[in-house]
Amino acid sequence: MGCSSSKSKPSAATNGHVNAKTNGTLPPEDGYVEGFLCNENDIAENEMKPFELEGGKVLLVKQNGKLSAIGNKCSHYNALMSTGALGEGRVRCPWHGACFNIETGDIEDFPGQDSLPCFKVSVEKGRVKIRAKRSELESGKRTKPMVKKLSGDKRTFVVIGGGPSGAICVETLRQEGFTGRIVMINKEPCLPYDRVLVSKAMDFDLSKKVLRTEQFYAEHEIETILGTEVTSLDSVKREVTLSTGATIKFDKVYIATGSKPRKAPVEGADLPDVRVLISNEDAKYVNGHLSPDKHVVVLGTSFIALEAAAYSMNKVAKVTVIGRGSVLLRDSFGEQVGASVMEYFKGKGVNFIMNSGIKRCIGDDDRKLTSVELNDGTILKADLCIMGIGSTLFTTFLEGSGLIMHPDGSVDTNGFLETNVEGIYAGGDIAHAPVFCNNNEKVTIGHYPLAQYHGRVAALNMVGKPTELRAVPYFWTILFGKGFRYAGYGKPHETIIEGDLPKLKFVAFYLNAEGKVIGVASCGRDPVVSQYAELLSQGRTLHKSQLSPDPFAWTKQ
Repeated sequence: MGCSSSKSKPSAATNGHVNAKTNGTLPPEDGYVEGFLCNENDIAENEMKPFELEGGKVLLVKQNGKLSAIGNKCSHYNALMSTGALGEGRVRCPWHGACFNIETGDIEDFPGQDSLPCFKVSVEKGRVKIRAKRSELESGKRTKPMVKKLSGDKRTFVVIGGGPSGAICVETLRQEGFTGRIVMINKEPCLPYDRVLVSKAMDFDLSKKVLRTEQFYAEHEIETILGTEVTSLDSVKREVTLSTGATIKFDKVYIATGSKPRKAPVEGADLPDVRVLISNEDAKYVNGHLSPDKHVVVLGTSFIALEAAAYSMNKVAKVTVIGRGSVLLRDSFGEQVGASVMEYFKGKGVNFIMNSGIKRCIGDDDRKLTSVELNDGTILKADLCIMGIGSTLFTTFLEGSGLIMHPDGSVDTNGFLETNVEGIYAGGDIAHAPVFCNNNEKVTIGHYPLAQYHGRVAALNMVGKPTELRAVPYFWTILFGKGFRYAGYGKPHETIIEGDLPKLKFVAFYLNAEGKVIGVASCGRDPVVSQYAELLSQGRTLHKSQLSPDPFAWTKQ
């Protein structure tokens, strides 16, 4: 069922909106519900409005003179799409940047797994009527139909990596018509799950946070090999070798093995209570060792490090962050924003020792961490040390494979995510791939939603539907309940701050030397970052001259 509108002969419309739940709802038929939402002239061109229909919310959109209706809650974390950013043919989530087609509800950018439901729109005597499948109206999400595996199709597509990118890839293959064998190989002993929770909410229940269930993969005949690594890839023989010794022949392969947090190369870094955060097991260990008598030391000022510090703060006696520079997040948000975030953390009780580092981690005879020694010889009590100082890429198994790789381990791809070897694709953290909003210059970026987007694009190209990357990096974090968002890419020459930075209600514009806005960050000012991301996705640019006198005039165009 499409979302396009149809019209009967209009008549004079009544004034005011019509609530479909209480006015004009039609009797349900065959699992559907119908109702009038409003008068046709109640919604203007390029406007979107939410309405209540029996059992759920509907987002009504008018664009190019056409009415469309889709679900009003993002399929990722239920943000209200009516408060998001309306672009050409799609609407972008205000929280995390996921995009949905306004005519079909299909997800086009991420995060998230599901599309939104779309509803049939018609206009009768000047009133807008919706017909909706009750189950989709109530759930607010929709899984795109998938084809079945056919015994006559002897092709095998292998996906290496069970993270967000691989998970999107395998189901997109089925959604886009691939009827051969699909094998997803995951080094973790579990199905793909919402990995952003590892540092943000360490007490999550893994069984409730898997992206898809075992039944889902079985139903769609997607083989999952868990707790197993790929140890080598032979691009000539077209096969991968597993840590079990088994080999799998492939016709095409998508590599999305992600990154591994690294530990500082110091004495004692191998102690059990010195941890990094990448997996559910890491999160379980750290969370299980937090108690009111514990002292936690966090090495690094990355987002993962700061998320871990914020999560631990009210559960332990003391949290101390050790940073190499003078302020937090300078490389990501700039010195002004970083300094304000640092003051905010101090106000929450987090201790900082900056321009420093850890010389060694000290354990007792039972290898239990007792303290850390800083570069200047200072000894800090520490029952747990969390390191968040960067990562390396899981690509060493590709050495000798024939793929072009960079010194950092990233894999070179073209705009279709294909490597230098035909039929071999790479994406997510490991891909050195074009970034659309960065003049298609190649960059290696480790963002969760970008990894999912890569998975979709790779799958489309693998099934013979040429789709070029139009990547617009979008990042978010939550620190002590404050949501920070960023879209764009590049090292700024100048930063313009609008709003109240000390109160963390601001928008930061990052400009290059020519005055072009290359990135926008915000806190407490949604949906401006999503609006900027949508502007970039349309191939448009924003310049310093457009920020004066009204820095947000561009959002109203």
